[in-house]
Amino acid sequence: MKRRFYSFIAAASLLLSGCASVVESNVTAFHAWPADANGKSYAFAPAKEQENNLEYGSYAQLIRQQLNTLGFTEAPDKKSAQLAVSFRYGMNTEQVVVTRPAYDPFFYGPPPGWGRFGPHPYGFYGPYGPFYDPFWYGGPMQTTSYPVFLRRLQIGIASADGKQLYDVVVDSDGSRAGLSAVMPYMVRAAFSGFPGPSGVTRHIKIQVDKDSGKDGDKSRKPPG
Repeated sequence: MKRRFYSFIAAASLLLSGCASVVESNVTAFHAWPADANGKSYAFAPAKEQENNLEYGSYAQLIRQQLNTLGFTEAPDKKSAQLAVSFRYGMNTEQVVVTRPAYDPFFYGPPPGWGRFGPHPYGFYGPYGPFYDPFWYGGPMQTTSYPVFLRRLQIGIASADGKQLYDVVVDSDGSRAGLSAVMPYMVRAAFSGFPGPSGVTRHIKIQVDKDSGKDGDKSRKPPG
């Protein structure tokens, strides 16, 4: 039984480390992308509340890098641009409730009086004898609530006459608050396989950079 217990811990640790090494997003794009639109010039078209916003400017730079990589060129001004790029972003929080055994070592550890895990007033094996094990027969349950952060990025590309050519929505969730650490991966997911299939939701996984978290994050944990 001890071997099975430690194998469970090792497998769970491997799973957690694997999840932390990628950012996963659901990407849905709708487009009527003409072939002659590739390589055209573009300009950002921020909403009024986005003008002179430093966070907006930071995310615009990420989108700019992706567009330039795809062969587009940024126009010197909006009037001369052939394409207009707009985007919005945001984050909501939901509470997730999980019910697990009270002795779960990944939560609060084994409570006294259960099975072989003592100390308790019934001796080394507890009141149920040497063959009782809560892993086999069940035991008290506990409910834990924790926040999950739901992040969304929407990017639109329109022609100079206002016709919408490309609209993509990227949804990603994780246990850490804040958009800035995850936004580079969400932007890359938005343009993965551009323009991609229209009206199809794709699950995109992007490897986290090895140096993620070194700047401004003392914990040095990858985004998730």
